[in-house]
Amino acid sequence: MKHIYLLTGPPGVGKTTLLKEAVSASEKRAGGFITSEIRIRKSRQGFEIRTFHGSSGVLAHVDFDSPFRVSKYGVNMETLNDIGVASLRRAISKDQVIVIDEIGKMELLSMSFRDAVLETFDCGKKVLGTIMLAPHPWADRIKKDSRVKLVTLTKTNYQDTLADVKFWLARD
Repeated sequence: MKHIYLLTGPPGVGKTTLLKEAVSASEKRAGGFITSEIRIRKSRQGFEIRTFHGSSGVLAHVDFDSPFRVSKYGVNMETLNDIGVASLRRAISKDQVIVIDEIGKMELLSMSFRDAVLETFDCGKKVLGTIMLAPHPWADRIKKDSRVKLVTLTKTNYQDTLADVKFWLARD
């Protein structure tokens, strides 16, 4: 059984929702982080990062003046490293399942994040995460890693994938 389970797929298909559902149904202690959109009315303004141990911060925002940019968003590398990367390293030593939401364009701007992802893969614990669908040299190597089970999530396979992830989490 592969110890790394990554979901990919288009935005809005439910990857983060599935992660949260599966982890909340599991009896295993989870660490790592989840990202979510920051919306004002119906307009996406940025992204927040929230750890399973209560830390949170704004990862990216349209109003951030940052040299690190993805589309219209300025990326806060300090938040990514101090909260996101730190949560992965903490999870390696303290938790049973490591959650990475997500391995995407913003996160891949950080070499510390890339290193932390590889550390989680090498630690032998279960890693549950999401990874960008679009091609990216570093992310594409991760997708092809022999330890990774990669599933493309769609609206039609959501329930089957959720059941599969829950079963995978329950196994030792």
